[in-house]
Amino acid sequence: MSPPQLRLFLVRHGETAANRELRYVGTRDEPLAETGAVQAERVAAALCGLPLAAVYASPLRRTAETGQRIATALGLPLAASDLLREQSFGAWEGMTRAEVAALGDAQGLELRRWESDPAVAPPGGESLVAVQERVLALVRELAEREERGRWVALVSHVGPIKALVCAALGVPLGAARRMFLDPGTVSVVDWDDAPVVRLFNAHGHLGWQDARWMKR
Repeated sequence: MSPPQLRLFLVRHGETAANRELRYVGTRDEPLAETGAVQAERVAAALCGLPLAAVYASPLRRTAETGQRIATALGLPLAASDLLREQSFGAWEGMTRAEVAALGDAQGLELRRWESDPAVAPPGGESLVAVQERVLALVRELAEREERGRWVALVSHVGPIKALVCAALGVPLGAARRMFLDPGTVSVVDWDDAPVVRLFNAHGHLGWQDARWMKR
């Protein structure tokens, strides 16, 4: 059996201060929090023994800082790709869901439309459909550029990772609402004509008890 075209290790960046408050961070250029830096070191340690051939990261600080730790542990250069950037939340960036809903009926209606339809963008922002289109463009480019069977790390954000997983599963983008992705986690997709999701939201390297969902 031949190997898949690419084995993609999808890494969500370490935690930021706004992540802890469940804010729409989007394209705001936040650094890693202290806990996020620890998560980045742990994911780098978890991946350093694997035969990864390349590390790509969104250029935002939180992903670049996470990606650089991984690349350094592997002895590889870090390549930046704007196609891995987080979804823009436009006017809602920096806000929580409750704060957006409190802006009034019109904003509340827009929020519910956005949550139910991946083709809808926040005011001045980007839709999840658009995010999926650009992250798929990167994966197709890598599939053409890299040798068959290469293992590649993509350090990104919640939106692009979940959009890519939905594409791999062949499910509607609305399914992304039913997926939770913790900071510093690893997901794995074997990308080929019929992609296979091998792993999702793995955080054993961070410690089970430190997982956000274990505390709620």
